[in-house]
Amino acid sequence: MRDIAERDSLGNFYVQVIRFLGFSLFDEYKVMGLAPYGDPRRYRALFEAMVTLLPEGAWAIDVDKIVDLHDVIRPRAPREPITQDHKDIAASLQEALETIVFHCLRHFQRETRQASLCFAGGVAHNCTLNGKILRSRLFERVFVQPAAHDAGCALGSAMAVHMRKAPARRPPAMSHLYWGRHIGERAEVRRALDAWRDLISVEEVADAPKAAAELIAAGSVIGWAQGRSEFGPRALGNRSIVADPRPAANKDIINAMVKKREEFRPFAPSVTEEDAHDYFDLGGAETTPFMIFTVPVHEHRRQQLGAITHVDGTARVQTVSRRTNPRFWQLIRAFGDITGVPVVLNTSFNNNAEPIVDSVDDCVTCFLTTRLDKLVVGDYLVHKKPAPPSAYAELVPSFPTFVKLRSLRGPAPGGYVVERAIVTTYNDAKYPVSAETFEVLWRADGQKRIRELLDDVTDREAVIAELIELWSQRVVRLLPATDH
Repeated sequence: MRDIAERDSLGNFYVQVIRFLGFSLFDEYKVMGLAPYGDPRRYRALFEAMVTLLPEGAWAIDVDKIVDLHDVIRPRAPREPITQDHKDIAASLQEALETIVFHCLRHFQRETRQASLCFAGGVAHNCTLNGKILRSRLFERVFVQPAAHDAGCALGSAMAVHMRKAPARRPPAMSHLYWGRHIGERAEVRRALDAWRDLISVEEVADAPKAAAELIAAGSVIGWAQGRSEFGPRALGNRSIVADPRPAANKDIINAMVKKREEFRPFAPSVTEEDAHDYFDLGGAETTPFMIFTVPVHEHRRQQLGAITHVDGTARVQTVSRRTNPRFWQLIRAFGDITGVPVVLNTSFNNNAEPIVDSVDDCVTCFLTTRLDKLVVGDYLVHKKPAPPSAYAELVPSFPTFVKLRSLRGPAPGGYVVERAIVTTYNDAKYPVSAETFEVLWRADGQKRIRELLDDVTDREAVIAELIELWSQRVVRLLPATDH
């Protein structure tokens, strides 16, 4: 109905401001989580000067006025402490975004009289905005495409072809996103786990959801991998880290164990579909299966759900259907039977240096390089073994496609210095390595075990420890030998 000039792009506007706050492209969700800690009134006038609301739902953004922020505060450098000033700017930015979007939506709702809204694009991943649209009742139905960012172009392309080839066949409503790689059938999973037997022990369980629920209720934080992985950015119960949502301390515990992320970022809950309305205000929606709406936690439930209730009393909730994900539903229901609370904390199964896990090897890698208590893959409960460095020496090192080894000689007082590092090709991040580890990695061919590469190494344990640390940062791969 209307094209928007790039200079008026809401996504670009958001990114320009978050860069001032010391964040970068793809960190938008972090600033969304920071905003509730701030007061939007403090910098409201500055943001109102950047944005002009025009007739017919249009708007104009004067991005040059973003520099006016420099008059009130120095730009934050990455990794500098976050102050109340930064929180207030984040809050003002979020408010400005919501003001523009509602200005646009109200106009087109009046013009079209449409009762349903379908929302996509990168800004549609702003779950706070989505929740406010949902609760505004401006539309009777609100659908946010759950892979609303660029990955959703694949879905749109498939739909476009479908409508050209078979326009009379209406595609079914999107009820789930479990379209990725299957974790494997039972025997396949067992073989993959057994390849790691020097580092883990594996126990087959008769009822994996119940076993997982018992572990979580007893205080464990577990990795949970079942069936097909999720399409899009959210872990929706098939590649998840799952924990008890009740103790507020669990938020900090999981950050320390696995995520190593900013303390202001909230964790999300998953709740059985039948019980969702007892814990959350879904704003008229029956279900929210894609974790794409931030909604209020009922006030009398907030203290009970301390680990997933954000500072403003909200949560980015996923409702879980027995029909679309029976195993995860059974886990949550079993946890509810034990604790009286049919809600779990659900965060993506990965550390802060990798995408969400996909394969069994990915799951074990994350399990071994974090402080996760247990791992449940398919019908198997996995435990860590106390492992000496020699056990890791049986793994085979290789490199992800996005890294390279680099050795540079530069001037130094009295001569020169050699800098040895692993460098990522997408952002030139450097991971310094010792001379001996560099030589080991230089000889790595994706076939030889670590122990086969240590012939000339004087401090083998130090090199193995360094390789494990690089592995935890996902710039080196360590996998069992194929003939293990």
